[in-house]
Amino acid sequence: MKNAPYDAIVIGARCAGASTAMLLARKGLRVLLVDRAPPGSDTLSTHALMRGGVLQLHRWGLLHEIAAVTPVIRSATFHYAEEAIAVPIKARDGVDGLFAPRRTLLDRVLVDGARAAGAEAVFSASAVELVRDRRDRVTGVVLAGADGTRTTVAGRIVVGADGLRSRVASLAGAAVEREGRHATAVLYGHWSGLKVEGYDWHFRPGVGAGAIPTNDGRTCLFAGMPRSRFADELPRGASALYDRVLAEAAPELAGAVRGARLESKLWPFAGTPGFMRRAWGPGWALVGDAGMFRDPITAHGITDALRDAELLARAIVQGTDGAMPEYQRARDDAALRIFELSDAIASLAWDLDRVKELHEELTKQMSREVHLLRALGDPGARPAEGSPGATTQAA
Repeated sequence: MKNAPYDAIVIGARCAGASTAMLLARKGLRVLLVDRAPPGSDTLSTHALMRGGVLQLHRWGLLHEIAAVTPVIRSATFHYAEEAIAVPIKARDGVDGLFAPRRTLLDRVLVDGARAAGAEAVFSASAVELVRDRRDRVTGVVLAGADGTRTTVAGRIVVGADGLRSRVASLAGAAVEREGRHATAVLYGHWSGLKVEGYDWHFRPGVGAGAIPTNDGRTCLFAGMPRSRFADELPRGASALYDRVLAEAAPELAGAVRGARLESKLWPFAGTPGFMRRAWGPGWALVGDAGMFRDPITAHGITDALRDAELLARAIVQGTDGAMPEYQRARDDAALRIFELSDAIASLAWDLDRVKELHEELTKQMSREVHLLRALGDPGARPAEGSPGATTQAA
């Protein structure tokens, strides 16, 4: 690590942190990227990218690496009990469709992009303390290596991209400014021999399921349920609970897995209500799940991370007094309504007419998000009327 202060120290090298580090390094900033896990290691994830995230990867010149080994998604089918509504995913903005890469692929591609841009990356290290000056401004971080060795590193800003239980957020005292009321618990696994066309979402009162084609010829198949049911029934066996919920939510998928093969383990997520934390303070900022976590039932988390990484990187590069408040305003404008819709869907307490309405509004909100991201990629463009940033250009 360098002796001179870094322009930015990014704690967390997953999709939010690696993207932020890459974008800052491409602007010529001295960046240190830190993570406790090796690059490309697996993690809990919904995998699915929405159009906004795919557009960003294309603009950043990274999508070809994803597309080379990940199937293109050209449709999304919403099943409401026995009714199926197919939505075509049209080629647009220079991309053929959507993609759902495993995090072993996506995170590695983004870390490689950050390194190629000049960022320095350190793994098997974690943040244990923030360094502050007399005015209580964060001026660096204390890192602990796997062997317990501690190193103090100076930086003009420390970015917490270290997940929903962010150590940086805790050390910075980042307040939770909005909380969700609901949470979906999920079990998911990766299957070979399970043929699914496009994103395949299933909804019945009290349960949900989805099939997401990903790389290596596998399909991520998840079963969602209320947290209370997960807690009550998991002790009787994860596989049995997974099978029961799949049979209730998506009988056709439950039948299809009998001819498929589960690769590795089932991944459990007990569910946690979403939150939006204060995203910045003197010398620090948060991005990705560290700053905002929404229920995974809408599969929007990776797209959130990439969008907010770009908003934050622009604010850091701008470096003005108003840039960081503007980052949070732009983040909240883009995210708040999707956060609320995700929370409502996560209740699993709707009837089928109501969940259709929620999905229709979710589609409109994601279209607004795409308008914002198009404008970020074209400095001469203005966001569409009603889209996030339409009244004030995002920093």
